[in-house]
Amino acid sequence: MAEQERRDAEAGGDATAATHTSNMQRVKVYRLADGGRWDDQGTGHVSIEYIEGSKELGLTVLDEEDNETLLVHNITSDDIYRKQEETIISWRDHEAATDLALSFQEAAGCSYIWEHICGIQRNLHFSNLGALEVGPRQASESLEASRIMHSNDDSFCSANGEFRELPPVELSNLPFILKTVLEGGISDQIRVAELITQDRDFFPKLVDMFRMCEDLENLDDLHMIFKLVKGIILLNSPSIFDKIFSDEFILDIIGALEYDPEVPRVQRHRAFLKDHVVFKEAIHIENISVVSKIHQTYRIGYLKDVILPRILDDATLASLNNMIHTNNASVISLLKDDALFIRQLFSRMRSSDVSMESKRELVLFLHEFCTLSKSLPLVQQLRLFRDLSGEGVFEIISDLLQSHDRKIVSAGTDILILFLNQDPNLLRSYIVQQEGNSLLGLLVKGMVTDFGEEMHCQFLEILRILMDSFTMSGAHRDVIIEIFYERHLDYLVDVIASSCPPRSISRSTSNSIGAGRNAGGHRIKPEILLNVCELLCFCVVHHPYKIKCNFLMNNAIEKILALTRRREKFLVVAAVRFMRTIISRNDEHLIRHVVKFNLLKPIIDVFVENGDRYNMLHSGVLELLEYIRKENIKTLVIYVTESFWDQLTKFEHFGSIQAFKLKYQQYLESAEPRLSASVPDVRKKAEQRGLEKEEEDYFNKDSDEEDSGSGRRAKLAQNQHSKAKVPNGSEADNVEGTSRYSSIDNLR
Repeated sequence: MAEQERRDAEAGGDATAATHTSNMQRVKVYRLADGGRWDDQGTGHVSIEYIEGSKELGLTVLDEEDNETLLVHNITSDDIYRKQEETIISWRDHEAATDLALSFQEAAGCSYIWEHICGIQRNLHFSNLGALEVGPRQASESLEASRIMHSNDDSFCSANGEFRELPPVELSNLPFILKTVLEGGISDQIRVAELITQDRDFFPKLVDMFRMCEDLENLDDLHMIFKLVKGIILLNSPSIFDKIFSDEFILDIIGALEYDPEVPRVQRHRAFLKDHVVFKEAIHIENISVVSKIHQTYRIGYLKDVILPRILDDATLASLNNMIHTNNASVISLLKDDALFIRQLFSRMRSSDVSMESKRELVLFLHEFCTLSKSLPLVQQLRLFRDLSGEGVFEIISDLLQSHDRKIVSAGTDILILFLNQDPNLLRSYIVQQEGNSLLGLLVKGMVTDFGEEMHCQFLEILRILMDSFTMSGAHRDVIIEIFYERHLDYLVDVIASSCPPRSISRSTSNSIGAGRNAGGHRIKPEILLNVCELLCFCVVHHPYKIKCNFLMNNAIEKILALTRRREKFLVVAAVRFMRTIISRNDEHLIRHVVKFNLLKPIIDVFVENGDRYNMLHSGVLELLEYIRKENIKTLVIYVTESFWDQLTKFEHFGSIQAFKLKYQQYLESAEPRLSASVPDVRKKAEQRGLEKEEEDYFNKDSDEEDSGSGRRAKLAQNQHSKAKVPNGSEADNVEGTSRYSSIDNLR
C-alpha cells in the first residue's frame, strides 16, 4: 500500500515537473508588420537545437496544437538580440528583413533561453578566433552540450557562478575578457569591477597591449580594445574612474577610444589635447593637488561631452558629473582657504603694470572661481562671498565695468549677478557706503550702452535684483532707492524721450531724420529702450510712492509714452504695458494726472492706426480698456468715452468696446436724477456765488478748450435729451462735441 502511494506521488511529481517545463518553454511568436504593428504568429514551445541540415544552433518554435513549425532561426554572433522587461526577447532577422519577438509565459523561461543565446554567441566568437572547435551534435543533446561547454570554458568562475579572477590580460584572452565585462547581471558587473580594481597589473598590461596593437596597426584588435574600454567605463565604478583619469593612464585610455568601429575614420583626440588644449595659469597655483584636480576635471568633461556622449548611460553620466562637481568643490575649497592666494590675485588685478592680456586672464579666472563656488555647500558659499567682499571685490568690478573690453565687462556683470543671487545686501551695502555711489551709476550707464551680445539684459537683471523691495532689509533699504531716484531715474526717462521722434514727425519718417539717437548723438538700440521701459514698470510696482512723486513732478509719463511714436511695434506695445502698469496701481493722483494731461491719447491713436490687425498692440489696448472697466475706475471710463468715442466707434463690434460704452451709460443713468436738478440753474448759482476773477477765467478756459464756446453742463443737459436706443436695448448718449471733463466734475 505504501509502495503504491510512493509510486503515485512520484508520477504526480513527474507530471508537475513536466507541466512546469512546458510552461517555461511556452511562447507567443510576433512579427513586425509594415505599419509598425506586431502580428501574432501563434503560440507554441521554444527550444534550442541544431537546425536540420545545418551545423548551427538555432531557435525552434513548434505550435502547441498541431506541432507545426512556427519559427526557425539560426543564432548568430551579431549583436542583434535584445531582452526587454522580463519576458520578451526580440531581434532583427536580416534574412527575413523583419523584426521578430518571443513573448514568454514565464520570466524563468525567458531568462533560460536568453542565457543560452548569450552562451552560444560567446562560443561563436571563440570559434571564429580558433579558440574553440564546435562540431555537430544530435538535436536532443544540444542544450546539455552547450551547458557543459560553457562550464568547461568558464574556468575562472567558482562553483556558484561567481567570478574568482579575471583571465590574464593578453591578446589571446581579449575576446573572453570582453565577454566577461560586457555580459552578466548587476552582481557580476560589481564583481568584475572589484577584480579589475584589485589587479594592479590590469591597466598597465591593457595599455601595453593597446600600444602594441597600435604600432602593428591591428584594427580588429583595436576595435575590440575600444569595446573593452567602453565596457569598463560603463561598469560605473568610482575606483576604476580614479585609475582611468589619472595622469598615468588617461592619454592611452583616450587613445583606445579613438578606434570606434562605428566611426569610419580614426579620431584624433590625443592630438587635440596635446596641441590645442593649454592650461593657462593666470596666477600661479602652488598646491599640486589643486592643479591635478583641475586637469582631471577637464579630462572627465572632454570624455563625457566629446568622446562618449552617445554611448554613456544615465547612471554613468551622473557619476561623471558627480566627479566633476566634487573636484570643483575640492579646488575651490583649497583655494578659498589660502588667504595669501586671494590677496595676490586682487593685488595683481589692481596693478597698473599688468598687460591687458594678463588682466583679461585674471578676470576670467576670478569669474570661473566665483562660478565654481556654486559647488560648495550654501554656508561655505556665503562665507566665501563675504570674504571676497571684504577683500575689495566690488572695487575690482567697478574698474572692470569701465573697461573697453566687452569680454571683461561681461565677466564683471556675471560676477555681480552671482553675488546678488547669493546675498544682495552685500552689494547694496557697498553702494551705500561707496563715495559718490559710482558703481550704481556705472550700472545705469551700462544698461543704455551697446556692449553687444545682449549684455544690457545683464545690467537690467542686476538693477532689478538690487532694487527688489521684497528682498531688501536692514538700514540700507531706503537709502539705495533714494540714491537711484535722485540721481538716475530722470536720466533713464530722458534716454527714452531723446530716442523718440517729436510729435510733429510720423513714425514712417522717423528713422530717416536721425530719430532714435540720444542727447549725445549716439543711436540707442531698440532692445535697450525696451529694457529701460521694463525697469520703469518694475519701479512702478515696487516703489509706488517714490515713482508717483517723480512722475507727477516731472511729467515723466508723457516722456515715456513717446515710445508710441517709434516704428518698432514691440516698443509701442511696451508703452501700452507701461500705461497698464501705471493704471493698475489704482492711485487717485496718478489717474487724475492721466486725465489732466490727456495721457491716454497716444495709446488710443496707435490703437486706431493699427486698425483691425490682430496683434499684440491690438490685444494690449483692449486688455487695458477691459481692466479699466472691470476695476470700475469711473474717472477713466468717462474720460475715455467722452474724449475718444468718435475714434473707437469703428471698433464697437468688439465685445470689450461695447461693454466699455455700456459701463459709461450706467454711470450717466445713475447720475441723471441729480444732474437734472442741478443743471438748469448751474449758471444762476454761479452768478449768485459771485465767482472770483481767477475762478471765472479757469471756468471759461475749460469751456473754450473743451466745449468750443458752449457751457459744459449745458452741453451735458443737452446730451441727456438726445439719448438714442442701441441694438441691445440700452441707451447710448450722443457724446459728440461734449467735454471729456463734463461728467467727471459732476459724478466725482
